[in-house]
Amino acid sequence: MSGAIRLTDSTLRDGSHSVGHGYTVEQASTIGALLSAGGVSVIEVAHGDGLGGSSFNYGMSATSELDLMRAVAAAAPDSTLATLLLPGIGLAEDLERVFEIGVRLVRIAIHCTEADIAAQHVERGRELGMEVDGFLMMSHMSEPQELAEQARLMESYGADAVYVVDSAGYLVPSTAAARVAALRAALEPATVVGFHAHDNLGCGVGNTLAAIEVGATVVDASLAGLGAGAGNMATELFAGAAERAGLDTGLDVLALAAAADQVSDLLGVRARHDATSLTVGYAGVYSSFLLHAERASERFGVPVGEILLELGRRRIVGGQEDMILDVAAEMTRAR
Repeated sequence: MSGAIRLTDSTLRDGSHSVGHGYTVEQASTIGALLSAGGVSVIEVAHGDGLGGSSFNYGMSATSELDLMRAVAAAAPDSTLATLLLPGIGLAEDLERVFEIGVRLVRIAIHCTEADIAAQHVERGRELGMEVDGFLMMSHMSEPQELAEQARLMESYGADAVYVVDSAGYLVPSTAAARVAALRAALEPATVVGFHAHDNLGCGVGNTLAAIEVGATVVDASLAGLGAGAGNMATELFAGAAERAGLDTGLDVLALAAAADQVSDLLGVRARHDATSLTVGYAGVYSSFLLHAERASERFGVPVGEILLELGRRRIVGGQEDMILDVAAEMTRAR
């Protein structure tokens, strides 16, 4: 393998799930500085569910994400500040507020079959002068060619890049590569293809390297693998694996390894790999469903794993979190 790869670190966005959206300004500043020193060129900051995610449904943030963004902008001036927006949670107007703070890259995240709801958000980001990337979440729920059709829609709205997003950590190297290859074949050469890995089945680094092999040039990770479910691909692990694979990333392996340990000690958490996080990946449900399933399990006395498998069978997707309690209640009555 050879070629330049850009990594977006999501410790301060997807990693927010690992700390109950409890980041402080001081923690954000420290993490931003460590990432910049480790050669990370793009740092994503938001609630775990993106702009506007701080809510009763998705979890309240301890600190305004706008304040966290300001802290990172000051601590990591050489890195690009990025954020994420899910239409229906965040608004196009939110982009104007974060642009004023210094955000220059936004990822518009939608379920992998719903690219059409992203048009106005992509267009507004482009009008502001941002790089705008399309984020096709739960990509395992679409076959490669169907996913490529959605990616073409994102491209038609003006997306600079389109990501295959393994939200559930369900993919393995062959299925990750098939989806990325389909996007690369379908999109114009100037449109970048990306890959976002979760590690529920332990395939984060392998899937990402497989994605790069077939054309992905932008990828995501987080320090110590922090993120929903079993977490994201770990930034420090990818840095080491990418160097051994001959990839040009600009990342400092030892600095990022030390940063991961420092951040884990600072926050008191590491990525979780256990029976339930594995089941999230095996069942193919959103990693962020895990907390909801745990609460439903406690309330209705149904094992978490059984709830997750049933959610997967029913193909429950983001925005349907209220149905998790309904499913658990039905399972209790059926016992």
